[in-house]
Amino acid sequence: MIPDVKPSSVLYLNNVSVSFDGFKALNSLSIVIEPGELRAIIGPNGAGKTTMMDIITGKTRPDEGEVFFNGDVDLTKRDEADIAQLGIGRKFQKPTVFESHTVWDNLELALNRKRSVFATLFYRLSSEDKARIEEILETVRLTHRRDELAANLSHGQKQWLEIGMLLAQEPKLLLVDEPVAGMTDAETAETAILLKEIARTRSVVVVEHDMGFIRDLGVKVTCLAEGSVLAEGSIDFVSADPKVIENYLGR
Repeated sequence: MIPDVKPSSVLYLNNVSVSFDGFKALNSLSIVIEPGELRAIIGPNGAGKTTMMDIITGKTRPDEGEVFFNGDVDLTKRDEADIAQLGIGRKFQKPTVFESHTVWDNLELALNRKRSVFATLFYRLSSEDKARIEEILETVRLTHRRDELAANLSHGQKQWLEIGMLLAQEPKLLLVDEPVAGMTDAETAETAILLKEIARTRSVVVVEHDMGFIRDLGVKVTCLAEGSVLAEGSIDFVSADPKVIENYLGR
């Protein structure tokens, strides 16, 4: 399946393949993500979901295929730091926040990351920076915990804080890996709402196994298997596909 080339797309993967020690982790994978799109990626372990994220963020180089960001930026020629600067943020499964700092300080540190160490030491928050942090706190449901240490947050709230730290870097594309693993039912439901809000202003790709959460998102779903797209469409369409049932849901 080769998607139409869309210069307006945020992310364009075409026939991407990569092998590790003879194992084909991605096999002619093609996906297009549009501006402001929230997309869910599902699939069994070993389907290539993490490898796909690694290729988008420059951690892994594809053996063949095209990977373009924002229309014409060739990601296969950029390194990880460069790609992060371009506006691609990645949230890993395990939250990595600064536990001995307050929620506010975590967001402030994320906001300042693009400056040199020397400049950061002497930087004073501008009114625009403060307003942005306030806005992010509200988005990630942590306004009431702003002065508390990140260590005191629940697992779900730490996940939200890390999403907030990524938002502080103003990414155009957010890659989120299993955000609701270990969350309570209430936090899971709230995370679906939160990600839909974030997708109003940027593109978001969510890799997740929780099918109830995927259903709450109510977005286009791509199911991967053996490094390729197995099915794509609404959750009902994908869930009813015999190949998806056999390869993933039936396990």
